[in-house]
Amino acid sequence: MRDVLEELLTVWRSGGTAGVATVVRTMRSAPRQPGAAMVVAPDGTVAGSVSGGCVEAAVYELANEVVATGRPELQRYGVTDDDAFAVGLTCGGIIDIFTEPVSRATFPQLQTIAEDIAAHRPTAVATVIAHPDPRWLGRRTVVTADTVDGSLGSARADAAVVDDARGLLVAGRTDVLTYGPDGQRQDAGMEVFVASHAPPPRMLIFGAIDFAAALARQGAFLGYRVTVCDARPVFATTARFPHADEVVVEWPHRYLAEQAEQGAIDARTAICVLTHDPKFDVPLLQVALRLPDVDYIGVMGSRRTHSDRIGRLREVGLSDAELGRLASPIGLDLGARTPEETAVSIAAEIIARRWGGGGHPLTDTDGRIHHDHRVREER
Repeated sequence: MRDVLEELLTVWRSGGTAGVATVVRTMRSAPRQPGAAMVVAPDGTVAGSVSGGCVEAAVYELANEVVATGRPELQRYGVTDDDAFAVGLTCGGIIDIFTEPVSRATFPQLQTIAEDIAAHRPTAVATVIAHPDPRWLGRRTVVTADTVDGSLGSARADAAVVDDARGLLVAGRTDVLTYGPDGQRQDAGMEVFVASHAPPPRMLIFGAIDFAAALARQGAFLGYRVTVCDARPVFATTARFPHADEVVVEWPHRYLAEQAEQGAIDARTAICVLTHDPKFDVPLLQVALRLPDVDYIGVMGSRRTHSDRIGRLREVGLSDAELGRLASPIGLDLGARTPEETAVSIAAEIIARRWGGGGHPLTDTDGRIHHDHRVREER
């Protein structure tokens, strides 16, 4: 929903009703992930996408229908669905899409959610997408770390879903949860889609060099909140890094330690060390490699620099297990030469590590194109 929030708010603030279709579940090679949304405004204009174009026309018609009837619908699209075959998913995947009318009356919390997302306050939205009683469909509750707004229909269901939604929010995960009709655990009948709106993941770039400027631009493009940090004020300026969300003048190891103490580093954080200077690298990596859950720690330098760096890190007491977390030399082997090409190489390695990709040409591989490596590990 984040990608279409402004368009949805425009309709919501005007007092109109929009048809909103949200991907809630995917199977096989679906092109969009759960949470992807499409908004159909009262004037017929469309924002967003649920399938990259495969089933948009069918979903557009359904969005208009649910606005007219006021009844949300959960539909499956894919090669196993006769109705979807005519418009089918050319990629061969299957997606479940929940389509609902959204207005001030049906979604009174929307403005607050938008404000929370803008302020990077974690918020989860739990919506009933399947239930034996049609009156439950579309009921929702909005959950933060310490607040709850709205009800699904019973105190028992609220208690179960709120507890689970907070767990998903901490992990930054979006998922469909299954309960009995009244929220019973280990039962079936009710499905609840929990969309976690966690703050964007962070990319911390250490070293204010030309490669850092290219990587900051690439990180911003991928949706990261980008910080560039360097101890040299003449180089660490906002003018040199216009795509960074913030530019910090500080010794890298001090800044990273402070951020960790403040709880600003999590499992989704990517740390990219581009300084290739031992006086910066070694103390910084002493901190970084001992952080428990950082997603990616990559360091720039030649193979000779890498060998020298490993020796220095061993001398200060880092173990083989800690050193094994290091992506060095940084990036995938793309033959990159320019700062921009190198930034693509680094971004490609971060993506591959997140989803379990091997970094090989798809023409040389078999099986699924889209990976869910991280999801499998978490479950």
